[in-house]
Formats: sequence, structure tokens, C-alpha cells
Amino acid sequence: MSLFGVLGISFCAIGILTGMSSAFQTGLFSGGPVGLFWGWNICSFFMFLIALSLAEICSTYPTMGGLYFWVCKMKPDMPILGFFTGWLYSMAMVFTGISGNLSVALYLASMAEVGQGRTLTRVEITAIAWAMNIFSGIINTIGTKAIGRMSTFNVWWTLGGTFVLAITLLVKAPVKNSPDFVFTNFQNFTGWESRGFVVLLGFLQAVYTLEGCETAAQVAEEAVRAEILAPLAVVGSIAGSWLIGLVYMLSLLFAVQNIASVQATTFAIPISQLFYDAVGPQLAQLCLVVVTLAQVMAAITNFTASSRLFYALARDNAFPLKKQFMTLNRFQAPYWGVWTSVLIGCIISCAYIGSAVAFNAILSSAATSVMLSYLQPIVIRVFWPNSIEDFGPFCLKKWSWLVNFASFSFCVFICILFVLPTAYPVNVLNMNYSIVAVGGLLVIITINWFWWGKHSFKGPVKTFV
Repeated sequence: MSLFGVLGISFCAIGILTGMSSAFQTGLFSGGPVGLFWGWNICSFFMFLIALSLAEICSTYPTMGGLYFWVCKMKPDMPILGFFTGWLYSMAMVFTGISGNLSVALYLASMAEVGQGRTLTRVEITAIAWAMNIFSGIINTIGTKAIGRMSTFNVWWTLGGTFVLAITLLVKAPVKNSPDFVFTNFQNFTGWESRGFVVLLGFLQAVYTLEGCETAAQVAEEAVRAEILAPLAVVGSIAGSWLIGLVYMLSLLFAVQNIASVQATTFAIPISQLFYDAVGPQLAQLCLVVVTLAQVMAAITNFTASSRLFYALARDNAFPLKKQFMTLNRFQAPYWGVWTSVLIGCIISCAYIGSAVAFNAILSSAATSVMLSYLQPIVIRVFWPNSIEDFGPFCLKKWSWLVNFASFSFCVFICILFVLPTAYPVNVLNMNYSIVAVGGLLVIITINWFWWGKHSFKGPVKTFV
């Protein structure tokens, strides 16, 4: 696999088109244009530092398969770190897939309202999310060979779709906002009085969008000179996404006609209103189709990743029902892991029936889980800097500890920020339930560690062909 191939996998996992479209309202309502612009650039800078930290490890262990294996390799005397990393990252992929499939349901509901004037209930939207979770499960069960080709297609679809949407918005918007509006206008629909805290709440949009650079390591074995190409892909995917995302974001901000209208929309997902106001109903439908198809493909690959991680954890005695989760069907799919992801997705999607705020909570849970997964290998590099003795060709040298410490600090900050209340005054309907999801996940992992993990898990088992 070439550099472009590995880079494409990471770029597709990051998903500028899908992540920014789905989470755009979190920044638009928490800080507005000024918060979105500066939040994007600040978060992109720190995510770039995280990418540098992970790339250095990736260059040292180019065929080790990613975060879980790196942690186990760097700190074999503390298997608890590997155990937590494996569980956190596998569930992070499940949460990301759930948020993706619920996003698809919201896009389809918006398309029904834009095209047919029919407003779907939250129960109907949840039913669509269930259908999308099941569809992702079916594709991962019987279409394993097609998933690789689909990922390649999604790279081009995401790149092309992002630029088509950006150009369409800038050309067709009846009124173009001034640079003064785009770079200085502040909006606050949260109820919080602190302008600084409101802008920080909008960081969710940027972080959620930019996660995924580590996936280059998962296909590193297929790359020529993996110790060079894989880390370059990890870093390059963030750098490219930073730039492309900025172009897409600025096109949205120059084209948005009325932020209050977007906030008060009856459409299932707010960016649909932005499209509708800027380009009219027909082109808005086209924009939604482009984003929806990209989101469907991204969600399928998230369940692909989670099912493979469940398989690896079961093989390494870090997951229950080892025999079942290691069973492959005739399509070579670990179907127990696939349908466990689907089941969790269907259960969590039901939260949307109770409140539309649950969508942002699922986004927060996905983003926080991924950041907690990033935190594990970076913690080792900060507190045990000698955990790597022989570095690969991609080495930060004297800057290594400083970059890792900055990455560590940002990860901790984000993990705390994303479980804080996003609206004031806080009540049952607007509470940020990601604290329940992430906190509950950490409790489950801790119980499992003391129940059987500490007795059975010693790290990745060696396999022989």
C-alpha cells in the first residue's frame, strides 16, 4: 500500500465532511463564528501534537496494530493499561458508529421534511437509527470483501463531496457574510454567561471531527516502509484535515443566512436549515445526500473496527466469551463482535426518544472515549519516557517529552470539558448524559479488570502461522 493509500484510510476515518456536518451546531450555538474559527484552529493544533506523539510510537512499532498493542508493548509490566486501552478504544469505535448511524437517521428525517414537508417523530428517527445499525451489522457480516473497496470509494467521495459542498454554498448563497461577521461574531444559545466557557463548549465540533488519525497504524502491515509511511500518514491526515476542514467551515460561515433560524429549526439536524436557507430546497437535498452517503460508509467502518477489536480482546483473554467472539463465519467476519456493536447501538439510540439533546451526548461520549484511548499511550510516554529504547525513523528527539506533555494536558482537559453541562440552568432534559455513558463504561471496565482481567490478561498472545 502506498502513502496515499494509508493516508486515505486515516483521512476517511477522520471524516471532515461527516464529522463537521453532524457536529457543526455545537460550535455555532456555543460561540458562533468566532468560536468555530478559533476553536477549529486551536483544536487542530493540539490534535496535530497528538498525531506527532502517536506517529513517533507508530514508527517504532509499525506493525503492532494501533493503540492497544502499543500500550501493551511499551508497558508489559502494567497489563491494566493495555486492558483499559483495548476496552476504551473498542467502545469508542462503537460510540462513534452509533453517533454516525443516528446522524444518518437525522439526515434522512431532514430530507423527508425538506422534500415532503413531513416531520418525523423522535420514535421514528430512532427506528431509522436502529435500521442503520442493523444495516451496518449486515454489511459487516456478509460483505467483508466489499468494505475495503467501499473505504477506497469513500476517500474520493469525502474529498469530492467536501469541495462540491463548499463551492455550492459559496456560489449559491443569496447573501455572503462579511469577514467581520465570520471572524468576530459571537453567539450564545447555551444559557451560560461566561463567554470563554461557551467557546470551549464548542470545541466538541472540532475534536469530534478530527479524531481518527491513528487508523493508519491499523493497515501499516500492508504498507511498504511502514515505519516511515504509517507515521507520515498519521501526521499528514491531521494536517490535511486541518486545511480542508477550514475551507469547508469558512464556506459554511460565509453562507449561513441566519444563525437564529438554524437554532430554531424544525429540521432534525440543524445544518439542514443552513443548507436550506443558503441554497434552496433542491440543492439542500443534494447536500444532504452527499453527507448522508459518506456518513453511512463511515459508520459501517466503525463497526468493522469495533468487531475486530472485540476479537483481539477475546483472543488475549481480556474479553468474556472467548470462543464465541473469536468465531468467524464463512465470510471471515467476527460476527459476535459485529452484532454486539449493533445491540449496543440500538440500546443507546433509544436515548434519543427521551430527548433530542441525547444526540450531542452521544457525540460527546464518542469524542471522550477516543481521547481517553489516546491518553493511555501518551501517559506512558510522559511518565515513563524510557518505555521506548530504540526509536523508529520518525523521532521527535529533544522535543518528544514536551510534545507528549502538551498532548497529555490537552487530552485530560478535553475529557473533563466534554462531560460538563452544555446548557444552563441544568435540568433532566438538557443534562449532558455523556458523563453517565463514559462514567458507566469506566465502572464496567474497572469491575471487569478486578473480576477476571487481572487474573487472565497478560497482554497480546503470540500467534503462529
